[in-house]
Amino acid sequence: PAFRRFQRQFLLGYLPALAADWLQGPLLFQLLQSRGFLHSQIAALYSCGFASNVAFGLVSGVFVDRLGRKKSCVLSSGLCSVCCLLQLSRDFLALAAGRVLAGLGTSLLFSAFESWYIHEHLERHDFPAEWIPDTFSRVALWNSGLAVAAGLVAELVAEGLALGPIAPFLVAVPFLVLSGIFAVKNWDENYGKSRPCSKACGDGLRGLLSEPRALLLGLVQALVDSILLIFAFLWTPVLEPHRIPLGIAFSGFTAASATGSALFRRGVTGRLRLQPL
Repeated sequence: PAFRRFQRQFLLGYLPALAADWLQGPLLFQLLQSRGFLHSQIAALYSCGFASNVAFGLVSGVFVDRLGRKKSCVLSSGLCSVCCLLQLSRDFLALAAGRVLAGLGTSLLFSAFESWYIHEHLERHDFPAEWIPDTFSRVALWNSGLAVAAGLVAELVAEGLALGPIAPFLVAVPFLVLSGIFAVKNWDENYGKSRPCSKACGDGLRGLLSEPRALLLGLVQALVDSILLIFAFLWTPVLEPHRIPLGIAFSGFTAASATGSALFRRGVTGRLRLQPL
């Protein structure tokens, strides 16, 4: 029961932030296009977000450990909230700043929350390490459902209620605020080991170079992510001329992704006992 209470506290703080992240995906291209920007300008804005995510990702682990993981979770919610509000602007530089903040906030979203949880699980509560996968499997299940729901909600508020493509971003803000407030009120702070950024990056680079399989896995993952990011930019202009509801299409993509993940898990752990290459 103590573990379930702790797990529920984590999910109540983390899931609203994940929901807000998904809400910002379905209609971003359409929103920027409605501002009158060319496809090349929209590509530049997308690149600002991707570049800031990559650049900050190199030092995010050290940053989170020094600042404090709870503070980093709250900071992630704050940065993403500002990004959503900046989408109200029609100024290119303001929107570019919003994409940079989105990259920073997303980097924290996928590092600080899980780091906070693992430390609390093992160090403060002394729960068995074997229970950690149970929590993250629940996160994965909820995350898939939230992704599908985000597309439907985006379509409802933008088209059904005729509020336009800005609406999902405004709907995301209360979820981010809820996540930040919940973390402030219910989570304890924890920190990691203080180490220089240069040493952390150097250790990571040496680890990659000393283990060819890790380097190969990283290269394959980079190629897969590159394809997904290109797809994230292209799917809206491809489908929009056919008057396909973008929010529903987004839900279909995420539902298909969740189905593929479930089939993979079943194939690896079920009676088939398939082996990943």
